[in-house]
Parts: sequence; structure tokens; C-alpha cells
Amino acid sequence: MADHTFRELETAAYCPRKLYYRRRDGPPDVPEEIERIRRLAREYERLLADDAALLAAPVEPDPGTVRARLRAARDRLDDWDALAAPAETDVYLAGKDARGVAHKLVRTDAGTVPSLVFAGRPPDEGVWAPQSVRLVAAAKALSWERERAVERAFAEYPAHGVVRGVDIGPRRTGRYRRALRVAESVDAPPARTENDAKCRPCDYREQCGVTTRSLRSLL
Repeated sequence: MADHTFRELETAAYCPRKLYYRRRDGPPDVPEEIERIRRLAREYERLLADDAALLAAPVEPDPGTVRARLRAARDRLDDWDALAAPAETDVYLAGKDARGVAHKLVRTDAGTVPSLVFAGRPPDEGVWAPQSVRLVAAAKALSWERERAVERAFAEYPAHGVVRGVDIGPRRTGRYRRALRVAESVDAPPARTENDAKCRPCDYREQCGVTTRSLRSLL
């Protein structure tokens, strides 16, 4: 039976100490703002065609930029139609090591693959490393359930109009295995991170005891 959730493994890759606090306090409720952004991932064709819908959507860049990015993704991706109108949504997957929800299951020429929808900003290229771990977890769980290899996934950042295909290769799988080991070992507060940038947006920053340094102190 899967012992860890996709989100736990993502958190383990981001900061083991954050994982400890999240386990202690239980998973947080998903804010309505994030749910609104996730729903955009099911409305791409409407956002491309309906100016009023796009103007009312919770997007981060200007609406014109979001539409241009969606058009580029539609032109670039062979699987666009299946991604925009997925076969299944919000599907619970339970693999050998991890369990969680795939926001979409997309039927491609290579078989059905998972897609995860992220509310935040994408990196300039690829996906953030902790999110990569979560994508691998979803692909591995789907592979376990369907008893076939799943070597690809999608990462969607609908508030920014960005959709990216992700190959599940050895490097990403290695990060996933490391996150599994971390998740299995965390039973007390791990050492504090030295990466202050990770602490600034963290909900546990005040109780964690990490003091982030100001620009003045760095100078």
C-alpha cells in the first residue's frame, strides 16, 4: 500500500522540515483562489475564444500574453485536444509508493498520461524540481495501476498560460527516489534549511525558527 501522498513527496523535495510540520498539523485546505486557477485548465478553448472569459479569469500576466502562450501551446502540442478535453479529471491514483490525485488523465498516442495543474508561476524552462517529483509520483502511480510504463506527464500553469510536457527519465526518477527516502526518514524536526529563499513564502516560517536575512544584513 502506498505510504506517501504526491504532495508529501513534493514537500520532501522542497524542504524536509516543512514536511514534518505539515504532517504534524495535517494537510491544509485548498484556498478557493487556487481552485479557481485550477479550473482554468479545463477552459482553455473558452479562454482562447471568449474575450470576456479571459478578462475575468485569475491570470497573472496580461490577458493578451496568456492567450498568446495558449495559442503557442495549441500549435506546438500534438496532444492539445486530449489535454484541453481530458478523458478523466481529478482521478485518485494509488501506486506502490505514493498516492494522490491526477488533475487530468490525457490519452496520447503513447497511452494515457497524467497531468498536474499548478497554481503558481512556472520557471523559465521546464518545471520546478519539487513539482518534478510530484509529476513522477503521479506517473509511477498510474503505471502501477495500469500495469504499463508511463514515461511522460504534463505540467500546467493555467494562470500563466503555460503547458509543458515532461519526460519521466532517470534524472527525474532519481529525485523522486531521494524524496521517497526523505519522506520515510522524517519522524522528528529535521535540520533547518540554509536556503532563505525557500523560507520566505513558507506558512511555517514563524514557528520553524528560521530567521531570513534582510538585504541590509547581507550587505
